[in-house]
Amino acid sequence: MATIFTKIINGEIPCYKIAENDSHIAFLDINPIAEGHTLVVPKKEIDYIFDLPDELLADTMLFAKKVAAGIDKALNPIRTGVIVEGLEVPHAHIHLVPIYKESQEVSLKRKVDVSENRMKELAKLISKAVEI
Repeated sequence: MATIFTKIINGEIPCYKIAENDSHIAFLDINPIAEGHTLVVPKKEIDYIFDLPDELLADTMLFAKKVAAGIDKALNPIRTGVIVEGLEVPHAHIHLVPIYKESQEVSLKRKVDVSENRMKELAKLISKAVEI
C-alpha cells in the first residue's frame, strides 16, 4: 500500500509544495514544529533512509541542502536544523527545521500552530527562494 508521501507525490493528496525535481519533492510538514518546517522526500518509496541506494541518498542530501538554503534566504532563521527519525511514515524523508532562537526546542513531539493562510504564505516565500 502506498504511503501518504507517495500519495502526495502522485497528486492524490494536496500539499504545500516547496520544490520538486524528477527524483525528489519538498513540502511543508502539516504538523510543524516551527514555521517553515519542511519535509524532503525521495520519490522512490523506500522505508529506511539508509536503505536508499548510495546515489539516491547523496542526491537526497543535496536536494535538502538547496531547500535549506531557500528556507534560510526566505525566513532568515539562525540556521536550519535537520532531523532524520524515520518512524512516522515508512518512506525515507528528512525534516528541515528553521531554528529561530538558541533556546528553541527542536523535537518532533513539539508542535506549533500555523494557520492555513500562513502555511500558504510560507510555501510561497520558501519556494521562490529555492534554486533547484
